[in-house]
Amino acid sequence: MIGSLFRHFTKQIGIDLGTSHTIVYVKGKGIVINESSVVAINRRTGQVMAVGEEARGMLGKTPPHIQVTKPLQRGIIADFEVTEKMIRYFFDKVHDDHSLVIPRPRVVVSVPLDVTEVERKAVSDATTAAGAREVLLVEEPIAAAIGAGLAISESVGNMVVNIGGGTTEIAVISLNGVVTAKSISIAGDELNKNIVQYARDVFNLLLGDRVAEEIKIAIGSAVELEERMETSMRGRDLLSGLPREIMVNDAQIREALGRSVKAIVEHVKSILETTPPELVADIYQRGIVLTGGGALLRGLDAAISRGTGLPVRVADDPATAVVRGCGALLDLPKLLEDVAYPATERMT
Repeated sequence: MIGSLFRHFTKQIGIDLGTSHTIVYVKGKGIVINESSVVAINRRTGQVMAVGEEARGMLGKTPPHIQVTKPLQRGIIADFEVTEKMIRYFFDKVHDDHSLVIPRPRVVVSVPLDVTEVERKAVSDATTAAGAREVLLVEEPIAAAIGAGLAISESVGNMVVNIGGGTTEIAVISLNGVVTAKSISIAGDELNKNIVQYARDVFNLLLGDRVAEEIKIAIGSAVELEERMETSMRGRDLLSGLPREIMVNDAQIREALGRSVKAIVEHVKSILETTPPELVADIYQRGIVLTGGGALLRGLDAAISRGTGLPVRVADDPATAVVRGCGALLDLPKLLEDVAYPATERMT
């Protein structure tokens, strides 16, 4: 009886545990957390100083005894202990309305396509250690497709290109399963690195990753824009060692991103070449759907459409498609049972 009472009060949570951002969905409330996957730790005491946006603001600005780290790389746990602390921090924020008893939540977590069994277990164990009662893992493209409103249970081809921070996952989905897929490391973080390298090569200017990301968001594009855009680029001059600011335009940043954009298009084409013809016919009619924060790059849908000859559209609010898919699965137990990896449980 006590167990059933606890389950009644237990929150059901969906988590997009991403390389750049962690997004948390709570059943009945929607998305309640959208923060950077960054943790600041005091190495003298071992205590967590900040998590999320606050920790991200410390990147490159801390004394030696404060370590600011991104515990996830390419969607895979690189630092188990820090990941556990980060998830626990987010659980505590979700449960801040409980003053006495905090029942362990039931959690659906998205994982990349190509994770190994050991890597899946690491995600499950970290989430359980952080306080979850039950953990179910779902492949990111499946969650993204559900979040984008695609009918994945039907015998038709759905193609999803999920562009996150660490990976881009390209998948053809039919009958609740991934038919053909590929995961590549060209994604949002790589685009930031492209801008950093371009600034170094062309302007002898050393940029930080955060500045590069801000420039990408401000004027980044995959195809030529109707109107010229400009923004400032601030960094350290590699020749003088002093701070310097220059103005850059969208054409220059497009040149910086060009190789990575072309690579994404080529990988999409390669998946289409290995997809059964019946499903390709469906995709030709239904089009390709872009999800993930990287889908917000201006003109990326047009670039992929030009390269493949297929209609391409960006999902509504693409950055949250994966977590909304995880959230939707909380209300679809039969579908969740069909698409999830086996659960790991720790009962209260």
